[in-house]
Amino acid sequence: RTFLNTAAGKTTDTQLIIYNLPSSLTEYLSEASQKEASFIRSTLFAGSNASAGQVIAYDGNANKFLGLDNDSSSGIIDFLKTNPSLSGSLACATLAALSALDSAATEQLLPVTSQSDTVVLIGSGGREHALAVALAQSPLVKEVIVCPGNGGTKAEGGKISNAVDSDGNPISKQDNDTVLELVKRVNAKMVVVGPEQPLVDGVVDVLAVECPSVKVFGPSKAGAELEASKAFTKDFLQQHGIPTAKYQNFTSADEAIAYVKSLDPNDRQVVKASGLAAGKGVLLPTTQEETIEAVKEIMSDKAFGAAGDTCVIESFMTGPEASCLAFCDGKTAVLMPAAQDHKRALDNDEGLNTGGMGAYAPAPCVTPEMHKEIEAMCIKTVEKMAERGTPYVGVLYAGMMLTPNGPSMLEYNCRFGDPETQVVLPLLETDLYEVMTACCDGELDSIDVRFKENVSAATVVCAAKGYPESYPKGMAIKGLDQAGSVDNVKVYHAGTKLDDENVTRCSGGRVLAVTGMGSNLTEALAASYKAVKQITFEDSNGDSLMHYRTDIAKGAIRKKLRIGVLGSTRGTALLPVMEAIANGSLHAEIVAVVSNRSKALILEKGKSLGVTVTTQFVSSKGLTKDQYDAECTSVLVGAGVEYMLLVGYMRILSKQFCDYWAGSCINVHPSLLPKHAGGMDLEVHQAVIDAKETESGCTIHEVTEEVDGGPIVIQKVVNVDGSDTAESLKSKVQALEGAAFIEAIQKKCKTTVSYADAGVSIDAGNSLVEMIKPACKATRRPGCDADLGGFGGLFDLAAAGYKSEDTIIIGATDGVGTKLRVAHMTKKHESVGIDLVAMCVNDLIVAGGEPLFFLDYFATGKLDVNEAAAVVRGIAEGCSQAGCGLIGGETAEMPSMYAPGDYDLAGFSVGAVHKDKVLPQNVSAGDVLLGLPSSGVHSNGFSLVRKLVEKANLDYESACPWDKNAGTVGDSLLTPTKIYVKCCLPLLKKEMLTGLSHITGGGLLENLPRSLPSNVKAEITGHPPLPAVFSWMKQISGLDDYEMLRTFNNGVGMVLIVKSDVVDEAKTLLREAGEDVVYDLGVLTERQGDEEQVEMKCSLA
Repeated sequence: RTFLNTAAGKTTDTQLIIYNLPSSLTEYLSEASQKEASFIRSTLFAGSNASAGQVIAYDGNANKFLGLDNDSSSGIIDFLKTNPSLSGSLACATLAALSALDSAATEQLLPVTSQSDTVVLIGSGGREHALAVALAQSPLVKEVIVCPGNGGTKAEGGKISNAVDSDGNPISKQDNDTVLELVKRVNAKMVVVGPEQPLVDGVVDVLAVECPSVKVFGPSKAGAELEASKAFTKDFLQQHGIPTAKYQNFTSADEAIAYVKSLDPNDRQVVKASGLAAGKGVLLPTTQEETIEAVKEIMSDKAFGAAGDTCVIESFMTGPEASCLAFCDGKTAVLMPAAQDHKRALDNDEGLNTGGMGAYAPAPCVTPEMHKEIEAMCIKTVEKMAERGTPYVGVLYAGMMLTPNGPSMLEYNCRFGDPETQVVLPLLETDLYEVMTACCDGELDSIDVRFKENVSAATVVCAAKGYPESYPKGMAIKGLDQAGSVDNVKVYHAGTKLDDENVTRCSGGRVLAVTGMGSNLTEALAASYKAVKQITFEDSNGDSLMHYRTDIAKGAIRKKLRIGVLGSTRGTALLPVMEAIANGSLHAEIVAVVSNRSKALILEKGKSLGVTVTTQFVSSKGLTKDQYDAECTSVLVGAGVEYMLLVGYMRILSKQFCDYWAGSCINVHPSLLPKHAGGMDLEVHQAVIDAKETESGCTIHEVTEEVDGGPIVIQKVVNVDGSDTAESLKSKVQALEGAAFIEAIQKKCKTTVSYADAGVSIDAGNSLVEMIKPACKATRRPGCDADLGGFGGLFDLAAAGYKSEDTIIIGATDGVGTKLRVAHMTKKHESVGIDLVAMCVNDLIVAGGEPLFFLDYFATGKLDVNEAAAVVRGIAEGCSQAGCGLIGGETAEMPSMYAPGDYDLAGFSVGAVHKDKVLPQNVSAGDVLLGLPSSGVHSNGFSLVRKLVEKANLDYESACPWDKNAGTVGDSLLTPTKIYVKCCLPLLKKEMLTGLSHITGGGLLENLPRSLPSNVKAEITGHPPLPAVFSWMKQISGLDDYEMLRTFNNGVGMVLIVKSDVVDEAKTLLREAGEDVVYDLGVLTERQGDEEQVEMKCSLA
């Protein structure tokens, strides 16, 4: 409820308070109405205290002010100014109205016999549960009997129960004979029909004949043809000029196919079975060929039975859909708040169509103006149905497409929607039973149908796994009490039943609809999902078999900010805003452009945005400032404006306008406020120059009654040069205004920031952990179980065969370097995980240690679960090759650090070695150097490698020039780094190695000396021929042998240092471990002075 406070005249500060009387007793008894009534009484009893205010009551049902005649009501404020003596009589009229409401309320305190009406409600779904709850709230209703009902309506208690037969047995049917017998037996006052099938079967017509005194809320069989026959509805809409898509009806498949072939192949069509098809008779082909197949499926194959005897083919429309339900009394209609539902089974609107997986209301996409348009279509439908002799009573469900050209009718349903009912009825403030009674009596215009203001509702459907295809039944539903105890939540039942032990079990596909309420959609969703997470559907094994969507109303929450513009001039500063919206950098849309000048060029900018943008000149002729601003506000509100921009608006705004748009209206001023406040255009810039200021700029500020005095939102600064004139400074400042508006709008678009808003998805991280667990489990080894999810990974040294007092722990860490760029560009990610492990464990083995466990660090700008999982699978494969356990890792999503699509890796490995077996040891002259082949470039030198690929005018999808069998350049370069652990461990255990050297960055020349004592040097006499990839790089780069040897591994990935007497045995063990090729690289000799520790006695061939 809102109160209109306005000055009653310049000679007094008395406030006029208009009290909008509750439209029904139920509304009056609500907590909010009782607070309002108390406020009104206290104001009236203040008597002569002028500051308390003048109260006048408005009766919305009678459309009049109490205590005044109708003629006086039209100019209430002016009339009261000239007739102050009426104050007492107006107060008495208001008190009398409150007394009448109190008297009616007192009657409700009498025994329950005063609540005499019995309502029979036909149906068994979530819609019927919601209807039953709403009807039971009426003080006029004694009981609501649901036929046949469900587990929820049975357990609801109070006034609500499920139908039973004369022997007390549950009724399971809802056919006409069953309903008729029940209505007569319980002496029902009203019958409310939920689903469409009883309507089409003529239950309303049967009851009209057999029980003429019973009110029936629902259309007759003739009225229900609006849903039963899409062909009828399309003809009806076209005949009466109600917007709908271009269409044709067909009873011959051949004629329908011929029609499709006659259309432009690029014009997409929708193919519908005309009759009832359980919500599944609409097909959405994307090509002409698919359209023909859709016709055959409906008409020839009879996929939907007799429903497809007539087929409707209509043009495909684009835009958001909205579900618009209207109360109808055979003469007129009143539209409820629009809702939007989610038909697809899976998140992101994927999967099969369902009856609905969730809904929310009010739908932000339906503006007040659209609401009026759609309500007018419903009213026209009811009027035209009455003219043809088939009055329509009940609910008319208009399925709307909000096209770029305005709302267009998709189809009609003749009953409440499901799950839309579960979000619309909780918003209803007026007594539902009174509304339905008025509809049945043809007196809907006598009821002020009201809905709660500033309240949203959202429902999440909990379905059985597998729905809408094959799904299990009979699961016990756990957590209903906990879900029901969540604040502002109601759990509506659909496919449920109570067993003999009063356990609620699943009996259908859509099982529950969990509705949350809140002051906005975000709050409503939070309540709903909080409750949903308390619920499980458990089978006999304790497994949960419940499915629900996690993205209900996602689009509405992230809806674009709806901007309105007031301007008097060219609107130059609006152009950057329009461009930012067009290119997607500003999450907003301009929905209205209003001017006080009929020829203002800013109106042309509004028209250029399309017909759905309200572009209007509002004349001020004959209007006061308050009246003019009220006219502008009316236009803006009708267009659904949420945020106002003043762009060159040459009027001073009224207090009422500023108060209404407080915090949601901004203006640009051509100075750095508070300097030069109140000035305009060139005079401001001249004032800056005259004051010899060195800086000026523009200020975006909130609009308040104080001119240029509102809170500052954004300021942009320019330097003032000594040569600047007012005109040149104006040009500088104007260039900043558009950008300033954009920045201010961006701030408005985001008032709260969550972790997800910052670009971090906790759910994606959790999904990744679940996805990689099997790969990590596969790396189990003695000492660890390779499980994930804890705060740290555990390793048992004793289980791995190491005694702590004799063991040294070795740690190694490394990354993959810019080889990752190749993986990013080729979108091939598994091999780099092996690289990461190899770079760490190969370093561990060099120290004589056995790798025990591994941890990884994955950092990204935007977590792609599948991409990250591929990397970790590669890491797990590397761990398996190295014989170490993957016991943990960290995934860091950091949008501000990495660009979307980029990631970086780091690895950490720990190994163990006996204290007496740490390498290198006893390395001396005479030892022999053996080499093990590399698998390719490995993971070093890729900054140069990528330069060489670029220099050769290749990309990573090019055919590999150095190896025709390697596929592409990317495939060859991504060959993973070889892991040398398993081939070297046998030699370590036999203590045959005096040292090892892993040839990584720095090549042979830089790495081999790290394993040599200072008194020896290596003489390389048998370096193998360069593998093809290195020969190609040497040729493209022009590098000499020295630079090649200090950059790449050149075909040798690991060097083993052995005593000369065990060379043959070492080679044998290596071959047994799978190393078919072992290079005789050279020997160690005495080093003289400061000789280089690696001397090449051969060239790279």
